Amino acid sequence: MSAIAENQENVAPKDPAKAPSAPHWPVPLKRPAGAPNILVVLFDDVGFSDFGCYGSSIRTPTIDALAGNGLRYSGFHTTAMCSTTRAALLTGRNHHAVGMGCLANFDSGFPGYRGKISPDAGTLAEMLRPHGWRNYMVGKWHVVPLTQSGPAGPFDGWPLGRGFDRYYGFMDAETDQFAPELVRDNTHIDPPGTFETGYHLTSDLVDQSIRMLAEHQADAPDAPWLMWLALGACHAPHQAPQELIRAYDAQFAQGWDAERAQRLERQKALGLVPPDTELPPRNDGVPPWDTLAEPERRVFTRLQSAYAGMLEHADIQLGRLMQFLEASGMQDDTLVLVLSDNGASQEGGVAGFVNAMGPYNMRKEDMAEKLARIDDIGGPASHSNFPHGWAMTSNTPLKRYKQNTHGGGIRDPLVMAWPRGISARGELRHGFCHARDLLPTLLDLCGVAPPDTIAGVAQQPVTGQSLKATLTDPQAPGHTNPQIFEMFGHRGIWHEGWKAVAWHAPGTPFAADRWELYHLEKDFAENRDLAGQEPERLAKLQALWWREAESSQVLPLDDRFGARFAENAQRAQGSRTRFVFHQGMGHLPSDVAPDLRSRSYHMEAQVVIPADGAEGVLIAHGDATSGYSLYVQDGHLVHDLNIGGVHQILRSDAPIAPGHRRLAVRMQLGPLVLTPPVPGHGRTVVPSSRLASLWIDDVCMAEGACQFGFATLISWSGLDIGRDRGSPVSHYAAPFAFTGQLRCVTVDLQLQQPLDGEAIGQAEMARQ
Repeated sequence: MSAIAENQENVAPKDPAKAPSAPHWPVPLKRPAGAPNILVVLFDDVGFSDFGCYGSSIRTPTIDALAGNGLRYSGFHTTAMCSTTRAALLTGRNHHAVGMGCLANFDSGFPGYRGKISPDAGTLAEMLRPHGWRNYMVGKWHVVPLTQSGPAGPFDGWPLGRGFDRYYGFMDAETDQFAPELVRDNTHIDPPGTFETGYHLTSDLVDQSIRMLAEHQADAPDAPWLMWLALGACHAPHQAPQELIRAYDAQFAQGWDAERAQRLERQKALGLVPPDTELPPRNDGVPPWDTLAEPERRVFTRLQSAYAGMLEHADIQLGRLMQFLEASGMQDDTLVLVLSDNGASQEGGVAGFVNAMGPYNMRKEDMAEKLARIDDIGGPASHSNFPHGWAMTSNTPLKRYKQNTHGGGIRDPLVMAWPRGISARGELRHGFCHARDLLPTLLDLCGVAPPDTIAGVAQQPVTGQSLKATLTDPQAPGHTNPQIFEMFGHRGIWHEGWKAVAWHAPGTPFAADRWELYHLEKDFAENRDLAGQEPERLAKLQALWWREAESSQVLPLDDRFGARFAENAQRAQGSRTRFVFHQGMGHLPSDVAPDLRSRSYHMEAQVVIPADGAEGVLIAHGDATSGYSLYVQDGHLVHDLNIGGVHQILRSDAPIAPGHRRLAVRMQLGPLVLTPPVPGHGRTVVPSSRLASLWIDDVCMAEGACQFGFATLISWSGLDIGRDRGSPVSHYAAPFAFTGQLRCVTVDLQLQQPLDGEAIGQAEMARQ
């Protein structure tokens, strides 16, 4: 009888088929013999070379120490995007097979593209829970449709609905690091601090992790635990303490070409890549550093410094967690995995952003403005992202980026350390492995078999392969089965050391894609395309791709980019055109708030103004980087339409009289027109005019034209009434709570004008 079976003998049903998947029966209180606690530290958009122990000049001593006391994997692969990799990690299956073919942001209707992990694909937490593990989730979730992330759920796809016992984090792909969207268990909550009080999300997430584990040890010290810590770092916005950011300016002033070459040399010295590995040519559109003008170099350097500062800051916080594990005596029994979900992001474009929210809403951010705002980069007024050249450097020595199925999108760092279970110290493992392999590895180490059913639902087979043998044997095979890749029509397959890959141009026939062929065991960086020399091998891999794609719900292929985002946006709220928000309502995330994009609307607050006056926010959606706010200030009604930091403010001509009042703003859009062509983007449909007006009762008190409006998104920050809870949309100090009596706020929407799907897609992709 196994140790786990012995441990459960007196508490579990004798017939495993009759054992429920959730612990409705008592769970074992003691750790199964030899089974570890599990700490998964999942970084976001961190490239293959960004950890110090993978060749970077960025300071990551905590991660480096874990690598020095454990293992680094050079052949670890992900799925090119965040939702998809998380689905594969959590379930041990290909992401299309579990319904997460692309993003949690939309549901295409096909089984592989529902934006939500299917019930027949149980998660690691659901599998461990009946065997005594307590499961804690902290940080980014992003595997449930965002239209299901509101206060009314449904909650079946939230962490507590998928096997975790406690949750603290954010549901979306990204959030502001100084004023985040936060959820505790199934409830949206306020951040516990502000930028002014020294708050940063990464510090908070680690604080919450320490608290959960300290409470676990106080209450159930002999029970094993799973802690899934999914950081916002280093997804945009790149935000960190300024002293960390500016400390990197001197390092990165040398530019991406020099940094990239230095990283490759360090990787060779570390043994991560073969000695003959060469850098591929710069990715398309990336200029040589020495051809850039001085203003561009300064701005691009600071944008990279913000990324580096954010990563170092995260490493510092992770160090606190590791110190806690050591001090509490839990370190020896804890298996730690540190990894990234995909390659570095291309969403910063060729020139990066100081505040991406303006360009996403058709407000250009030119280099002069970037330079003027250089000291805002990484702070609360920024929504910064670095340019392609630095993303390319993060992925050294690999081609392309996140979203793509070449190495730069899908090959990532993976560090494992476990003092009691991994005797190797600082060793490398070079075999191919995939995100779906980690769940079977962890189950294998815990002595747990995947269940046939969970909550009465028959389960798909776990298709990943255990890497347990690689922990002790450098030559042990890891993943041996074929592994396919697909994202936005980009395709790839690995099998027996060979990789076939095709970059796909959206809107073109899939049959026209040019497939490349690489022998990865001899060509780490995918430099030598052998498609012309070995056409038969390529043809076999292509045929194998189609077979695997059919069995994993990849088909039908869908390369529509903007159209899928636009369809989802219009489908999400259906024909609903009225929202009524009553006093006492909590926070609404952006995706369930009124969709004001490309439409006329009317907002009205019913209030009582006391005799001595009142002030404060009536309704606000967004943050300092973008959004809108209707508020009372100095006795006047004020509306601010903030597009990328440009404040379009309208103020009532007269003050508001005391008593019962209806305070409103109306936005009227003119007919649609085509913009002049923009190189590389064509022409865009926009309203010919935007006229805002303020109303007190039925009297118009002010009106004015707005040059900019919400074309693709309002904000990643959500909506509140009676206050502006976090980073303030307008010129007041948050929360600027309303001091009168606010009864309710009503928002009436007119029919939406056609949305620019491509622009929405670009904005949404930056969100992933």
